[in-house]
Amino acid sequence: MRTNLPHRLLLLARHNTTLRLRDPGHLISYLVMPMVLMLVFSPLYKSALPRGGEAQAVIGMLVMFSVLSLSVVGTALLTERTWRTWNRLRATPVSIVEMLIGKVLPVFVLLVAQQMILIIFGSQVADMPVTGSPALILAAVCVWSFTLLAIGVALASIVRSHGELAAICDVGALTVSALGGALAPIAMMPAWAQTIAPISPGYWAVTMLKAAVAGQPDTVTQAALILTAVGVVAGVLACVRISRGLKEPQG
Repeated sequence: MRTNLPHRLLLLARHNTTLRLRDPGHLISYLVMPMVLMLVFSPLYKSALPRGGEAQAVIGMLVMFSVLSLSVVGTALLTERTWRTWNRLRATPVSIVEMLIGKVLPVFVLLVAQQMILIIFGSQVADMPVTGSPALILAAVCVWSFTLLAIGVALASIVRSHGELAAICDVGALTVSALGGALAPIAMMPAWAQTIAPISPGYWAVTMLKAAVAGQPDTVTQAALILTAVGVVAGVLACVRISRGLKEPQG
């Protein structure tokens, strides 16, 4: 069966790509809304922060709405539980890792495309200066997308309903974004918030993406390692949970 691995992954990815393209509403809204907010808040941030105001507006909105995209990732798996097809897939020769890769790969591509479009939009329309190389920016975006996918899959393997997933994603997204400095620079936040900010993945995402557009590879590497570790832990937890079987969600 090892020789059929690429073929199995291709079939799973193609199937899940079709599912995502049939319901693109969330991804479209999470692309358009940050663009609108970038245009609205960019002058405000630029006035309040003479140095780095544009980057704060662009990267902050990008991180906040990419975290909101956790609902898209989680729904991709939770829907399989609703349809009662996930445990059936586990009875096939396809491994858990293969199923997860086939499930999240299309979403990963969409998340990367979404964030790269927002960075291009921010640089061309919101006047965010970009001195980092495209390769560095793409690498940072890929790391953040991987972390989001891993956390999203972990959440979807634990929650008991779509409503519970939506509540966790919405509240969690705002909390992670606010503590991470997506809405306001860390230096302008209360002392207690500055102290706990590094526990938020959003903090490292904002730090990494700002460093990427500014061309600071050392800072990007440090933040990327931390986010990768978070993603690996979340991914392992998801695999362990899924290997024990998933019950159909309630409601």
